Amino acid sequence: MQNAQQRFRERGIGLVGVSYDSQAILKEFSARQGITFPLLADPNSELIQRFGVLNTTATGFTKGMAYPGFMYIGPDRQIRETFFEKQYAARYTANNILTKLFPELAESDLRTLSAPHLQLQLGQSDVVVGPGSRVTLTLEVTPPANIHVYAPGVRGYKPIALQIERIPEINLRPTQYPKSKVLFLPAIHEQVPVFDGKFKISQDVVISYSEGFIESLRTEKNSVGRSITLKGILSYQACDESICYLPDQVQVSWDLVVTPLDSVRAREEIQHAEKP
Repeated sequence: MQNAQQRFRERGIGLVGVSYDSQAILKEFSARQGITFPLLADPNSELIQRFGVLNTTATGFTKGMAYPGFMYIGPDRQIRETFFEKQYAARYTANNILTKLFPELAESDLRTLSAPHLQLQLGQSDVVVGPGSRVTLTLEVTPPANIHVYAPGVRGYKPIALQIERIPEINLRPTQYPKSKVLFLPAIHEQVPVFDGKFKISQDVVISYSEGFIESLRTEKNSVGRSITLKGILSYQACDESICYLPDQVQVSWDLVVTPLDSVRAREEIQHAEKP
């Protein structure tokens, strides 16, 4: 959130964090991590409960904590959108939230890739992440004029499909495709779903938060983090007004750096006490 703070400010959005930690713990954490936006102490979890995000499964010194996530509150003080994961260890990143609220902000740092009958641009919400981070990979597809590709749900043709290789370091969420348009093919009197013009495919991935993976990051000699490459294949079939080309595919990839979690606890005299 600290690293994304300026991008939020450019949109006129302020940041504030709410935690069940005490003021003393938050003050020490802010100083150690260089946090410059407000952190609100909610040691009795009153605000957390009012927002309905209390983690009721938390026990011991973690009892009272919230599920990690984001709430986007408008100028009218109404909650516009919420972003929470069902699993405590999985969480959206601040940059991910920005790209979901303002998709146009995902257009920076795109990598261009040429494919038969298509122009591709690859982007991602984050480059450096931690275990449990939810990252959005994007694939912007631009067919030339008078070229279309078939959308998911088409019959008899090869629909466009993004398939990311499964590796132990990530968990895949469902691929998101935009709404297609219906094209009438007079030669065969068929209506088919297609994409034409520029469109975007999104793929959310959650970095592993297994105990083994987290521990492996802590014990690695390279404290900068572990580099992983997410590889995939984009399959599709392109057609123009008179020719339907053979199905094709192109290899795509995104690079991430996964850093260890901050495991430093507050001074013993201000740590959370065990709760029944």
